[in-house]
Amino acid sequence: MSRRTNSAVSRLRQDYLRLKRDPVPYIVAEPLPSNLQEWHYVVTGPEGSPYAGGFYHGRLVFPAEFPFKPPSIYMSTPSGRFKTETRLCLSISDYHPDTWNPAWSVATILTGLLSFMLERSPTLGSIETSDYEKRSFAARSHEFNLANKTFCELFPEQADKSREVVAARQQKIAAAAASGGGRAGSRAASSAAAAAALAADDPLGEHRRRLERNQAGGRGGGLHSALTNVLVIGGFAAFAFVVQYVLQSIAAAD
Repeated sequence: MSRRTNSAVSRLRQDYLRLKRDPVPYIVAEPLPSNLQEWHYVVTGPEGSPYAGGFYHGRLVFPAEFPFKPPSIYMSTPSGRFKTETRLCLSISDYHPDTWNPAWSVATILTGLLSFMLERSPTLGSIETSDYEKRSFAARSHEFNLANKTFCELFPEQADKSREVVAARQQKIAAAAASGGGRAGSRAASSAAAAAALAADDPLGEHRRRLERNQAGGRGGGLHSALTNVLVIGGFAAFAFVVQYVLQSIAAAD
């Protein structure tokens, strides 16, 4: 291990202890056991924000020159605010080494990330979406994160909470589907109830399904249009044949 790397690791260990003593609100962070220069974090969407109810997993990659050079910052979970797995251009990231302050700690970086996430200022790596879309991403963040092995291993408490959210949603859908089971047309009623429950947790789901239905209808409509065109062309051909026959009969009579 070089002197620079040793210095970075020593500082990161100190920051880790400080972070455990004085946690950052709405954020937890853990380094990889195999690499102290790569940290992973989870942002809990603050109440009253369009991110409420969501977990947002990402990572910080520290250079060997830390704390004299800033880290790269990434977010892995789709949020509607940042592109996934893309270096974010922030004043606390490696995009702006000129504004970096070596006195800033990991806690400072995480606080700055959350603050910028709650703003609407554009930057490299950010995207623009509506609050409606952000809430939809928040609802789907749990399934997304549970598919990530690192998230589940480093953040078992958050992973358990996500499993609870997913299980509660599935129970809600099942209960809504079962509620129509004893009435006439129960199959249609159950399907409608389940779709309504699913739409409540996935606001964009109904729009996706409607688009899929329209696309399927478009494919059927295309076949119908083609058949109609064939019949019209055949009609014109028959009409032309009759006209030609009449003209030839007139000419023969003359």
